[in-house]
Amino acid sequence: MLQLNDPFIITHPETAYQSDDLSIFLNVRENKEYAKVSYPVKYGIFSRLETREMILEFNLNHEIQHARSKTRHWLHPSEWLKRTVSNDWIYYSSGGYAGVYEAIGEYYLPNFTYPTNSLLGGQPFEEPEVAKIYQNWPKLLAAVPNSRPDMPARVAEWLGQVKHITKADLENKAQTLFEICGARTTVLPPDARHSDYNVIPLTIADGCLYKCRFCKVKNKKPFTPRTPDDIRRQIQELAGLYGKDLVNYDALFLGEHDALNAPADLIVYAARESYDRFGFARSYMTRPRLYLFGSVDSLLDADPHLFESLNALPFETFINIGLESFDAATLDQLGKPVTARQVGLAFDRMQSINQACARIEMTGNFVMDNQLSPDHTRAVLNLVRHRITHALPKGSVYLSPLSFARPSREMLYDFYRLKTASRLPMFLYIIQRL
Repeated sequence: MLQLNDPFIITHPETAYQSDDLSIFLNVRENKEYAKVSYPVKYGIFSRLETREMILEFNLNHEIQHARSKTRHWLHPSEWLKRTVSNDWIYYSSGGYAGVYEAIGEYYLPNFTYPTNSLLGGQPFEEPEVAKIYQNWPKLLAAVPNSRPDMPARVAEWLGQVKHITKADLENKAQTLFEICGARTTVLPPDARHSDYNVIPLTIADGCLYKCRFCKVKNKKPFTPRTPDDIRRQIQELAGLYGKDLVNYDALFLGEHDALNAPADLIVYAARESYDRFGFARSYMTRPRLYLFGSVDSLLDADPHLFESLNALPFETFINIGLESFDAATLDQLGKPVTARQVGLAFDRMQSINQACARIEMTGNFVMDNQLSPDHTRAVLNLVRHRITHALPKGSVYLSPLSFARPSREMLYDFYRLKTASRLPMFLYIIQRL
């Protein structure tokens, strides 16, 4: 945690400039911990520029990260745009708040410019005012005066720095991120919502064990663990890429699609090295979290000592397991090379780990689609209700629509029916990339 005498605080003091038509606040300190609240919340240390028509916010590398219009054409004053480190724009809508929270476990609804499997949301990027902001922010920023007689020198210098960064610079930086890790992160675990998906990606193993027919987000690479030397290289280069804004991160994603199948010592090594090199103990954010995917086989084959080691790390660890179905015919239809018995054993082991390890949460994914047999839904219900004797607050289950077009709203009925019956927390899994 940053202290008042920390060198960063000393060299990055809060500075403000305000006039009738322009406000600039440098090094604003906002929330230190991600929260579930029904109003707009920002996190970390950043700088804000506000005119009569817009609000633009920039990270500590002077790169735009949030934006919204203040005009009457903006959809809602509590909604905003976010740019990710991979240079995607996301529109956060309130979606009625209560209904969104019940569905995804968060009070906002992320809307993307790329295809995903969401049952919710509209088309905010088709709105002219939204397009104006995320497509033309450099032109809007260029119209702001470079300096004024009453503007502090520090503010004028900052204004020049943010104007200097172009859209091409941001795209090039995203490509560098993908090159460091070996590929773009095509899907993040649903649990990464607990850190608003603000994670640092570190590839410890390429590919996945299975090549399921239904999957649209995983690559075809054979499963191959990385070496400790490669992991050290990535950590070093990622620290340089995130630069000054590293202080705003405390979450790590170990990729790609089945990091749990990597050697146990490699998983623990990567987590410890990242924690130290990225300075998570000194982060402005105060609740470090570790995220990774696992498969049925990697979970069943995992050494119990691995979970003891992970539980002892200075992270809250979330391991998301792709179960997909508990029905044999559906597993065959999906092309998933596991048996229903293996899925049941994996589910049971997840519950055991959740009970034994206070700092680990095992979560699971199941698919949903109108074309699947009713036996699939009955089998899922058998696990999440009849296989558990009482309601548990831990061990979320996520239902993922198979369709990347506009999934049928009728599936929402099935989701809420299962959610009501489930003895585990249950949410929709909206596929989000980095």
